[in-house]
Amino acid sequence: MKKVDFICGIIPAVITPMTEDEELDEKGLEALIAHLIGAGVDGIFTVGTAGEFWAFSVEEKQRIYECSVGCAKGQVPVYLGTGANTTREAVRLAELAQEAGADCLSVLTPNFIAPSDEELFRHYRSIARAVDLPVLLYTNPDRTGVKISADLAVRLAEEVENIAGIKDSSGDLSLTAEYLRRTPDDFHVLMGRDTLIYAGLAQGAAGAIAASANLAPELSVGIFENFVWGDMNKSLDFQQRLAPLRLAFRLGTFPAVLKAGAELLGLPAGPPRSPVGRLPAAQRQQLRDILVQMGKIEAGRREPVVEFHDPAAAPQPL
Repeated sequence: MKKVDFICGIIPAVITPMTEDEELDEKGLEALIAHLIGAGVDGIFTVGTAGEFWAFSVEEKQRIYECSVGCAKGQVPVYLGTGANTTREAVRLAELAQEAGADCLSVLTPNFIAPSDEELFRHYRSIARAVDLPVLLYTNPDRTGVKISADLAVRLAEEVENIAGIKDSSGDLSLTAEYLRRTPDDFHVLMGRDTLIYAGLAQGAAGAIAASANLAPELSVGIFENFVWGDMNKSLDFQQRLAPLRLAFRLGTFPAVLKAGAELLGLPAGPPRSPVGRLPAAQRQQLRDILVQMGKIEAGRREPVVEFHDPAAAPQPL
């Protein structure tokens, strides 16, 4: 299998809309995907960290896979998250994603356990050999405690034909640079830390899988498109405008900020799945202030009516 050229640009790491009883909201997911595609993104990525992959059963993930492909309608490539703590489950998820019609898989490292590079190599090789799709490695050591070393990335890129790239959420630009310097030219590095999209592009990255693009896709798209067009100053300006939103992620337990932001913008979201709760009222107001400052919400506009499980978590009247 040859490496592919479509792995580039801005791919939102899509939240998973849920109903008030924490069940999958398929109509909401369809509406959100349509909104993002309309904003000019280059793909969609579901069942990742922003999509609460840890919260769903294999059967629920299969439904999300099928819904994601159906909602995209072939307009943009569909990236599906198939990471799991065991190789057996990750292989099964990869097979289900391929059956659903995925264009590319993104496979997060296991978490809690600390596999060696050799164990990770065998893990990823088994997953990649189970499908006929390009596979993105996914490193997010702040969340998993497991980092994909440059040595491992190089070995996988050179020895496993359909290992096509990596989503790098390490936040370590020195490591990003090593991925880019040492891997083959057809190995695609996508930034996973939204504050570093411009910096990654300047090093040679192919684009970004960006969680903040749920709320402000035009900013991530602006970073990428202006960089490609050669307007570095404008690209950097878009990056600086995006920074306050990405830094707001620390206001609550991930991905509560993304879901609260989507609700404030009138987009489908619903609650996170327990034990993660909705963003508390004070932090929700801080997020709203950031969105107002960014021009995403008019200062005097009342927010959409949303029902809350916990009345204490509801925002105060404006």
